[in-house]
Amino acid sequence: MYAIRFYRVYDTGDEIDLEALESALSSAGTTARASFTRVSPKSIWIERPPLLVRLPSVTATIGNASYLLTTVARVYQIGAISLCFILEDQLAPPEAIVQVGLAFAGQRGLDSAYLDSLGVLREVLGPELGARPLDTDFYEDYTVYIVDRDDPAIDPVALLAGEEIAFSEATRQDVLRNTLSYAADDRAVLAWDAAFLVAPEPPADLVELIEYAVVQVLELRHYDRVLTLQMQRMYDDLEAGGRIGRFRRRRGYGALLNRLMETYADVSEVTEGIENLIRITEDVYYARVYATALRVLRADSWRASVDRKIDVIRENYQMLSDEVNREHGHFLEWVIIVLIALEFAFAIWEAFRG
Repeated sequence: MYAIRFYRVYDTGDEIDLEALESALSSAGTTARASFTRVSPKSIWIERPPLLVRLPSVTATIGNASYLLTTVARVYQIGAISLCFILEDQLAPPEAIVQVGLAFAGQRGLDSAYLDSLGVLREVLGPELGARPLDTDFYEDYTVYIVDRDDPAIDPVALLAGEEIAFSEATRQDVLRNTLSYAADDRAVLAWDAAFLVAPEPPADLVELIEYAVVQVLELRHYDRVLTLQMQRMYDDLEAGGRIGRFRRRRGYGALLNRLMETYADVSEVTEGIENLIRITEDVYYARVYATALRVLRADSWRASVDRKIDVIRENYQMLSDEVNREHGHFLEWVIIVLIALEFAFAIWEAFRG
């Protein structure tokens, strides 16, 4: 038996009301809440489990062979949509995964199928997504290869690298260094865009853990991009502010301050939600798999980039706040001077009139 899961995770740009969506789709019977099945509920904490939406199957053709792919989507409250194609053959020997996996290396031949399924999903989600834009070119992809038993004919390095060549020992060590195992007959090998799982029983929980890690990285990438655009706009506004009068500049800086504070608050809240997407409290092996997946996907680097940009925005907010306060202080000083001058002028006028 073998199975391959092809994931692409997209961002919708805003939170999704899962309760309203679930209620709207309940009559169709195509939804369910995702859950872990092989661990105690208290071992893994998920505040808002994603909504599982079943979609029509798609057909992918590679060369002269056609494959029917089961299609499911998971909708996350933080605004992420995970679209998954599942290719499975219960009767095939495990080594058959090599030929099929290499044929689909890098998710080759699936672009049009993803676009079609996204269109169907958008119709299914309907009003809950509204008219919000969905950038189909911005996504995080990941492929999970699964077999029910180990087989010497399967080279996990070739599957994860997407090509069958004579790899150097250094390359092999680099690919296989993130190998984890719980029992003698299972193992998980994690790479930056794919994973290879050996499990006598369907490893649904491990697959979902990997998906959570991919979603987390996609959301960090998304908000890193949001902050980059906000910073560019901030620098443009600061440059423009230096070319206008003091009064207009003060008004412009006030608007910029409001926007920066809104961005800072929004992104801080969302990144906290990303960090709390899932918490593994008691299962040590699952915690190791999840931590390894985040490390391999370079989640820490993306989080550090987001944190740096938040710090830059905060520092610029403080600088602008000081500048606005200073300008306001100068304005008040001039108001006081003018009032004093008017008082003197009025006194002199009264003296001459008397």
